[in-house]
Amino acid sequence: MARNQGLQPPRGTRDFYPDELRLRSWLFGHFREVARRFAFEEVDAPIVEHADLFIRKAGEEIVEQLYHFELHGRHLALRPELTPSISRMVIARAGALRFPLRWYAIGQNWRYERMTRGRKREHYQWNVEVLGEPSVSAEAELIAAIFTLFDRVGLPTTAVRMRVNSRALLEETLRKGVLRDRPEAFEPLCVVIDKIDKIGAEAVTDLLTGEIGLSANEARTVVEGLAVRSLDEAAARVPDGSAAAAELRRLFELLDAYGVADRVAFDASVVRGLAYYTGVVFEAFDAGGTLRAVCGGGRYDGLIEQLGGPALPAAGFGFGDVVIQELLSDHGLLPELAREVEAVVFAVSEAERPAAVRTVRRLREAGRAAELVLGTPRLKRAMQDADRAGAREIWVIGPDEAARGVARVRDLESGEQRDEKLPDGRS
Repeated sequence: MARNQGLQPPRGTRDFYPDELRLRSWLFGHFREVARRFAFEEVDAPIVEHADLFIRKAGEEIVEQLYHFELHGRHLALRPELTPSISRMVIARAGALRFPLRWYAIGQNWRYERMTRGRKREHYQWNVEVLGEPSVSAEAELIAAIFTLFDRVGLPTTAVRMRVNSRALLEETLRKGVLRDRPEAFEPLCVVIDKIDKIGAEAVTDLLTGEIGLSANEARTVVEGLAVRSLDEAAARVPDGSAAAAELRRLFELLDAYGVADRVAFDASVVRGLAYYTGVVFEAFDAGGTLRAVCGGGRYDGLIEQLGGPALPAAGFGFGDVVIQELLSDHGLLPELAREVEAVVFAVSEAERPAAVRTVRRLREAGRAAELVLGTPRLKRAMQDADRAGAREIWVIGPDEAARGVARVRDLESGEQRDEKLPDGRS
């Protein structure tokens, strides 16, 4: 081990010092306020789960990126995402829950993946789920919540766009063509074509022939289909009466009612990299093209049943904390957040400390954020520290003030001063 390596956080993880934690809390506050406005309830789950909850056999990168270990005969893993944990919670109480559920969680996730700008191995994620609703009204509500968050943090409406597709529409297209005799290949095929933005069309074509077993012509046909950017053109590739095409049209109709349809576009290349998606899928992306997807999600009607629960429709999204902070930084929208200190109480000498303690206690009981200066620095230093902390005022208690039974209170913005009666020594 390199010298002092143990004093650094593992690569791809973060320490949160007070200023960073204030920023994280600010962002989480926006997540929670949007969820509140959309009437979602908060839940949470263990960060350590049984590894089987996340291990599927469709070749997903997320399975290869698990932080997992054996302990006392159990195969455990740090969760890489929240949706399986939430699904497990639904299964545990399915008989007692009233559907549809509107749940959200903000949790830490772990993936041992290659790091780029906006991508770390540890991140926090805002997961929002609608469980038990089969119609695209669920997806429309979720997409509206995402745009509400973008608007709330001050991003211009042109800064982020949403791309929408349907796994069901893609499946209808492929099952009448290259997958007519191989329906089981659909999920791993989706995992492969999700990589097109990362590795390019040629590399995806090679994977489709090498890993999925398509012919060169079939692989090229699949990749060419991913370039479709018109819902009408995509719908023309499936049989008349396609339920998936009708769902997408209904989704855009609802998004228009939400006032966000002009910020959403159809894109046949969006499939998402998780095998469990079954219907509408969507990704929000930086319109400037410098960052990875800001968030994404979709419908996963089969996951709860696959995990051993009842057949239950579900849709949701995951929204990480890393990319959005990069995007806000690019737009100059990250706030400078001062400490939330309202008052500082300063005893000039140890003789006045009991009076200072009673004073700060009274301020705290009144609901104010009050800091007691520890030790006895010079008054000038105490005032500088109070100003740096963002305090509104400093309460100074010296021998003269103590003798008169008051504290000298100085407004740190205006410089005005007043005397405030000290609490009774018996209180």
